[in-house]
Amino acid sequence: MKIEQIIGFAWSKTWLDAACSFLYPEVCQICNQEPAKPDNGFVGDNCRKNVTRIESPFCERCGLAFEGDISGPFECSNCRTETYAFTYARSAAFARGTLLDIIHKYKYSRALWFEPFLAELFKEVAAPVLLCEQWDMIVPVPLHPVKFAEREFNQAENLAHCLANNVGVPVASACLSRVKPTESQTRLTRAQRAENVRTAFAFNHRASQLVAGKRIIVVDDVFTTGATTNACARLLRKHGAEAVCVWTLARGMYHNQ
Repeated sequence: MKIEQIIGFAWSKTWLDAACSFLYPEVCQICNQEPAKPDNGFVGDNCRKNVTRIESPFCERCGLAFEGDISGPFECSNCRTETYAFTYARSAAFARGTLLDIIHKYKYSRALWFEPFLAELFKEVAAPVLLCEQWDMIVPVPLHPVKFAEREFNQAENLAHCLANNVGVPVASACLSRVKPTESQTRLTRAQRAENVRTAFAFNHRASQLVAGKRIIVVDDVFTTGATTNACARLLRKHGAEAVCVWTLARGMYHNQ
């Protein structure tokens, strides 16, 4: 390459970087005040501090966090009366404040620039756990075609690939499909949530050999009562999966009784 070409390329790159900085200012997309860059998902240092990771102690079945000292494994009161198809469920952080704001913008406004930050959460919290275990594949919670057409992407599938990059486990998106456009779970009771998604998913029988005898990680964005991820886990177990665990970015708190 001639020196003139090198200089021209360098100038063009500098101009392009400047243009991108003008169109997409390197500022936190939450507070719009502190600096932030694309590689950290446009989330500034101060806003990052508002995202609280979930640490022990927590329920060994559903991952519900508890305050105070608890010695040894335990199950929360909800899990004593629930039958889950998954071995355990864990979430990286609490679904509140900054993280909830990010997830909402990511899902409903296609704020895909947050993805590096969300991937970082999985890398910090989920990857160290999963790398000490033996899992064969990751299955994202599927999105109904109508919602997929609205959003143009499935957030669970994107997050599954983020996690896969850190644990070296392949993503198998074709195992399940969402066949029922369910209503929002927000105002439903725990029992109604379970019924709402009971027949919402279908198993792709062409994936039977892929699933049989495998240990599978189900991935979604938020876990509240576990109704959605449990419905997926139940189908996978029914069709031969040896074990299923659940990982989500955020853990929501259920208040409706």
